[in-house]
Amino acid sequence: MLQGGTAAFLGLTGLPAAADTGGLDRQILAVSGDSRTARKALVLTPRRPPPKGGYPTLVLFHGLAETTNPELGLRAWADRYGLVAADERLRRGSVAAPTPNRYLTEARAAAIDAELRTRPYRGFVVVCPFTPNVYEGGATIMALDRYASWVTDALLPAVRRAAPVRPDPMSTRVDGCSLGGYVALEVFLRKPEFFGAVGGVQSAYGERMALVYARRLRETLGRVGPRAIHIETSVWDPSLKAHRILNDELRRAGVDSDLTVLPGGHDQNFLREVGALEMLLWHDRRTS
Repeated sequence: MLQGGTAAFLGLTGLPAAADTGGLDRQILAVSGDSRTARKALVLTPRRPPPKGGYPTLVLFHGLAETTNPELGLRAWADRYGLVAADERLRRGSVAAPTPNRYLTEARAAAIDAELRTRPYRGFVVVCPFTPNVYEGGATIMALDRYASWVTDALLPAVRRAAPVRPDPMSTRVDGCSLGGYVALEVFLRKPEFFGAVGGVQSAYGERMALVYARRLRETLGRVGPRAIHIETSVWDPSLKAHRILNDELRRAGVDSDLTVLPGGHDQNFLREVGALEMLLWHDRRTS
């Protein structure tokens, strides 16, 4: 049984409880629940006062490499994947990286900057829970069932009590990278009524599963209504063809989805230079 009523902010080992991360404060949210699921999440909260009604919530799942170490998993998006730096670049309205960049072209950086002058980036309360290796033990379906229930029944209520976020599901979105993109899809498909958007950055699924996901998404949205869908990948991502298939199948079925194919490989350099940046911008532009 989940016990979603207990939550507390804790300092992460070696990290102050409210570290200086530019435009974001970071806290560790400890959430009670099934011992086989995650028990903590890193919560990144914008420092400036929230808009009326609060910030939207963006839940992000990390990749397979960080499933072996909870501290690495909690920090993965913020540090390893460059999310904090990407948020800061979007806030200041100038996204060109301070060091030479292989993947964000000058033309694309200039286009984003021009867009930000017209419509500034607003941001989110970003929630980065530890993502378990759902493949371990051979009971993936049950692991995903437990984790999806923990996210919606324990984690989200705890975040809403602890951070200045909007409580409505349409202001809550879920995304992830690689394994985390696969988990994001599975969580959304199990609990679509809790989320207004779902995305994946280089999600770890193959071409056959892309067809399955297209059918499941079409059936799910036919039941709960339209949701925003983002499929982000790169030209050297091994799953590029699968992502194209999913987008094409959704479009053929009359389901709106946005496919973004960026320069880069399936690695952290891609995430730090352009992947996290474009993911944040997409969600920001599709939040009312």
